[in-house]
Amino acid sequence: MRQFATTCSGRLAAGIAATAFLFAAGTAVAQEYNWTFQTSETAGEPTFEIKQEWAQMVEEMTGGRIHIEILPVGAVVPHSETLDAVGAGILQGHLTDPSYFAGRDPAFAMLGNLVGAWGDPLEFLEYMNYGGGEELYNELVEPYNVHLIGASATGLEAFVSAVPIRSIEDMQGLRMRAPEGMVYDVFTRAGASPVNLPGSEVYTSLERGVIDAADYTVFTTNHALGLHEFARYPGYPGFHSLPMVAVSMNLDIWNELPADLQRILEVSVDQLAYDTVFRLRALDLAAVAEAAADPNIEIIDLPAEERRRFRAIAQEVWAEWAPRTELTQRIYDSVTAFLQSRNLL
Repeated sequence: MRQFATTCSGRLAAGIAATAFLFAAGTAVAQEYNWTFQTSETAGEPTFEIKQEWAQMVEEMTGGRIHIEILPVGAVVPHSETLDAVGAGILQGHLTDPSYFAGRDPAFAMLGNLVGAWGDPLEFLEYMNYGGGEELYNELVEPYNVHLIGASATGLEAFVSAVPIRSIEDMQGLRMRAPEGMVYDVFTRAGASPVNLPGSEVYTSLERGVIDAADYTVFTTNHALGLHEFARYPGYPGFHSLPMVAVSMNLDIWNELPADLQRILEVSVDQLAYDTVFRLRALDLAAVAEAAADPNIEIIDLPAEERRRFRAIAQEVWAEWAPRTELTQRIYDSVTAFLQSRNLL
């Protein structure tokens, strides 16, 4: 099990030392690996830019031995097909939300976006690195010829709504966008009427009144996209969704890499996780301040009691999904044991 907070600094130091050695040698190192990784974001989103910076960091830390081109969503294959593309070597890697593949195996939903489970991205990252999550995820993806380098996360997604949501009762009959799978099931159980729409249709659907609300992404991205022009009652901080960002690559390529490059990649993903969480948090706070200054926007913080009620509904759905496969049950048992051990249930 890879350590996260306590060992990240040691691993980062090792990676930096390796890079320093290469530069000190005074000779240019030829590129040994030239890869293409596809993300699940459009090119203009902050998380896409952070991932581009991660690729640059990898190139610097390896002294130019690894070059990674970061592509936006849909550049090579649709977002729901990157798992196969990475396994086949069409892409060498991806950085994406595993719950897109929940139709293949419900375990992807249980690890990729356990709705209502996490109150902070650091709780999730602690589980993935200390609680056995990364090992379980590799059990899930290695049969697809994919290897998880490491887990990252965004933050709690803000809830986009054109009507005020101050309680669970306010979700009754709510026409909202939600991806199919566990998120869809949880909101249905809460009384909403989810619609499965691609992210590209959220803006126009809110504008035209086709939907009243959406499970979409973090506050800063929602605000930058102009969603609050039509959805004037955003929920912040989020209460429902905290998707994993799985930084994965082709298993055959991973197995052939020298140990030093494997370690540098692992270290770099730990740094990517920190960068993503804290930089998005800063961007969120700035966007919240800007939105709060607009008299036409009311930011709603769902009360603690209502959050507990939503989590109780979500737990019912987790338990129903758990027996679907042997691995899904093991993930459920692992996550709930971790949450209980941290007093988070």
